[in-house]
Amino acid sequence: MEKTNLSESLKKLEEITKWFDNQEDVDVEKGLKKVKEGVALIKVSRERLKEVENEFEDVKKILDGEIG
Repeated sequence: MEKTNLSESLKKLEEITKWFDNQEDVDVEKGLKKVKEGVALIKVSRERLKEVENEFEDVKKILDGEIG
């Protein structure tokens, strides 16, 4: 399974935000599609952030064991 690239996800979220900012009259169907896409990106980004946090904790435990 490919890991989520946080930078790419954040860039896509920024593009969605800009899309909304640039619309004078938001098409409800297109807007809903963009919102769903944003929610999916946020979900996978949160999961990836948790994985990164756990990886940092593992590294800290290793360093604490080697140094202490």
